[in-house]
Amino acid sequence: MEAENRDYKYFMQDTGSIYLGARLSYTEILQDEMINFKYKSIVEHYIFKDTDPETTLESQLYYMTKEQFSYRTYQQLKARVKISILEEKKGLFGRKKTAYQTKILPLSEFADMNLAQKKAKGVMVQELILSKLALMSFSV
Repeated sequence: MEAENRDYKYFMQDTGSIYLGARLSYTEILQDEMINFKYKSIVEHYIFKDTDPETTLESQLYYMTKEQFSYRTYQQLKARVKISILEEKKGLFGRKKTAYQTKILPLSEFADMNLAQKKAKGVMVQELILSKLALMSFSV
């Protein structure tokens, strides 16, 4: 099982964003030398107010509500969530088929989906995307 998790435990960045694989736990994030120090500081000072260090990004994002302090923190970081979701499409000859589609949603839109909707649509969280500009302007 650890081998399949490796595909979703990563850190990448480009000129505008930071990408974190959803299977990373906050403990792993804090231990990874490649991950931005400021983000680690935000995790320690703000995210841990309502989150256990062993929690994975996937779990936290899936169950996150707008009332949580960590939600408000991620809103300041202009967070987006990359998900796979079951959607119905028209196939050949007008037949309907259901298939997973990958989407990137603003955190607010993802948090608006209730747990029943997420389960019914087979939502799988793949990645957390943070704005580098928002991270840079965040004051710790």
